[in-house]
Amino acid sequence: MRVLAGCLVLILIVAVNSCSKDQDTRLYSFTYSFRDSLSGWEADFADYPEDSATYHLQAGLETLPYNINTDSTKNAIRLSGNNHSDDLFMFIKRKLSGLRKNTTYQVLFNVKLASNAPTGTLGAGGAPGESVYVKVGASTIEPEKQLVDGFYVMNIDKGDQSTAGENMVVVGNIGVASTTVNYAIITRFNSSANAVYATTNDAGELWLIIGTDSGYEGITTLYYTQVDVYLNQTD
Repeated sequence: MRVLAGCLVLILIVAVNSCSKDQDTRLYSFTYSFRDSLSGWEADFADYPEDSATYHLQAGLETLPYNINTDSTKNAIRLSGNNHSDDLFMFIKRKLSGLRKNTTYQVLFNVKLASNAPTGTLGAGGAPGESVYVKVGASTIEPEKQLVDGFYVMNIDKGDQSTAGENMVVVGNIGVASTTVNYAIITRFNSSANAVYATTNDAGELWLIIGTDSGYEGITTLYYTQVDVYLNQTD
């Protein structure tokens, strides 16, 4: 897995910031670091009831935990929620512009996040590490939650927990190690064997989405530190 991650990072370095107004461009890559800002990303939640007071949903740009941020200046996108529904979806999203219109792209992600979830541990509904699945995806339309019969659900097909959907694939879970006590940075990514495919709209826009689909009935708090995205035109 480390070899694949290294290959993906190498590809991203070679193609970094290849986005331009030249509509003949077939390869794009983007790197987003949240040290100082949200970099255009937004956070939200789904798969929970309209009355969500006990879910303690929180999202925003916050300082990383001290043990991985000794200079106290690095920020990350923090998402936290108490999964009473046994299916809480916590996600971040961002719109990409300037791509070729009505064009299908293969989309690869390299996501760095801080987790304190141990592996090999039991929990209510599922394990706090292995039962919280990391997903990446892309969509022509903006991914949004919508209220249906008193329950917030997504307007795209993200799949359900360990199952992929039309718009999102599973790239692992938030488990760090059996000895985990403090937060640690983990990397989750997809490859061409597990790629996301999405088509831009008439304006050459595409939406990216990254999230966790949880089966663990407890509190999960994560910090997204960096997202790399690589797009390859397929037609």
